[in-house]
Amino acid sequence: MIHPDQSAFRALADPTRRKILRLLMDRDRTIAEVAERFDMTRPAVKKHLSVLEEGDLITVTARGRERVNALNPQGFQPVLDWLSFFDRFWDDRLSALRSAIEKDQSR
Repeated sequence: MIHPDQSAFRALADPTRRKILRLLMDRDRTIAEVAERFDMTRPAVKKHLSVLEEGDLITVTARGRERVNALNPQGFQPVLDWLSFFDRFWDDRLSALRSAIEKDQSR
């Protein structure tokens, strides 16, 4: 089983950070552009963005004095791989249950 970095789960655990990720799906944004969409201080938004960057879920690029935040789709792959293990687990369990029910019904 693949274990993604704990920092990705930490980043995804917070509802505000999940909202920021959805916001960045539309386009890359500066800290100020993200902050204007939330009822919190700019330093608080910057902290959330730092956690997302540590989790490799966003990339941050300096453009002059601004830092531009962009969604990093590749950063989600370890999490998806980890979750897919459980998809396979439940698929196998449900298939076994289906087989047991069909076997029982055929008696």
